[in-house]
Amino acid sequence: MNNKNNMSREHRRRLTRNSALASNNGGGKKKSFLKILGLVVLTVFFILGAYGFRIYAQTQETLGKTYKALDGKQASVKISDKKPISILLLGVDTTDGGVRDTEVDYRGNSDTMIVVTVNPKTNKTTMVSVPRDTMAQIWKGTNNNTNKIQKINSAYNIGNEESAVTTTEKLLNVPIDYYVKVDFNSLKKIVNSVGGVDVNVPFSFSYGDTDEKESHFKKGKMHLNGKQALDYSRMRYEDPEGDYGRQKRQRQVISAIIKSAASANTFTHYQKVLNSISNSMTTNLSFSDMQSIFLNYRGASKKIGSDHVQGFSSTIDGSSYEIAPTKELQRVSNKLRKQLDLTPATLDNQETKLNKYNKSLGFSFNYTGDQNQNYETKIKSTPSSEGTNKDRNDTIGLSGF
Repeated sequence: MNNKNNMSREHRRRLTRNSALASNNGGGKKKSFLKILGLVVLTVFFILGAYGFRIYAQTQETLGKTYKALDGKQASVKISDKKPISILLLGVDTTDGGVRDTEVDYRGNSDTMIVVTVNPKTNKTTMVSVPRDTMAQIWKGTNNNTNKIQKINSAYNIGNEESAVTTTEKLLNVPIDYYVKVDFNSLKKIVNSVGGVDVNVPFSFSYGDTDEKESHFKKGKMHLNGKQALDYSRMRYEDPEGDYGRQKRQRQVISAIIKSAASANTFTHYQKVLNSISNSMTTNLSFSDMQSIFLNYRGASKKIGSDHVQGFSSTIDGSSYEIAPTKELQRVSNKLRKQLDLTPATLDNQETKLNKYNKSLGFSFNYTGDQNQNYETKIKSTPSSEGTNKDRNDTIGLSGF
């Protein structure tokens, strides 16, 4: 298994940025919608709180359709206790009522994965994007390890929301209290219903889907409607930072939405927003949870920080992967745990074991040469002095392409 690295340091770094989040088959423009979807859903918390007290019964009925508990996981009481909370935002590539191409009941992958922490004490919200191609061990539940090393976005396809939540928890050693899953069908409606979003465009560019009019963006402050927000969040190839730059624009959009949504006066078409959400969202947040977030956590909407897991781009068996160095995983883990008022804890999972094993074979995340590096995804057992096999339980392989 080879990691394609036949280029200069500068070229390799650019490749690292640009190939993150690339899909096995090149993606397709439908999947480009997904990059912003998971970001938008935080808006729900503030919309519902703002209008929930005015139209309680109507809102409660609409939101009741979105609730789905996590199997095997007890409902969190952190919101009622006014403690810091974590939310995993999932944007999935399902369309047309679960039918995609010729496949019926298509579950899809979670091509957008963002860990959000909200701390009511510090009044701070933090969003950390986990690139969909991040190499991870897939878990179906806390005690159900599939022993598969795959792209993290496949966890949802393999085991639904429970798998996506647990796999993310195991990767970063951070408890995930809640999840919110959305598909791309509602994005334009939501953005238009809230009156659009204000962004600061980092550089001028144009972008549009096939057979659609291009949206033009000029460097500086702009107000975007639904279509423009989609195009702004989808463009990748003209960005000097590739997909990582696109992630920044996505977080920029959601930050603008949250700040606007925190003011009830911004929304005049709440029922339209609620209807679009109820048809496209699933969450284990109850209606009362959402109201409590508005009452006790909305101060955190004024201070929003953003980050991402920076991976090392690698091609393994013809597929693009992001391998996160142990130091980077530890950094992100420490940051999120701090936001949750948790003490730092040293990561010790399959990803860190693979990194350590490959380092012992000569692999380096700081490599600047022009020779191929091998990254092994199976830890080979070696005889120990007691005659048993060392790391026997760690012998797992890359699978599920």
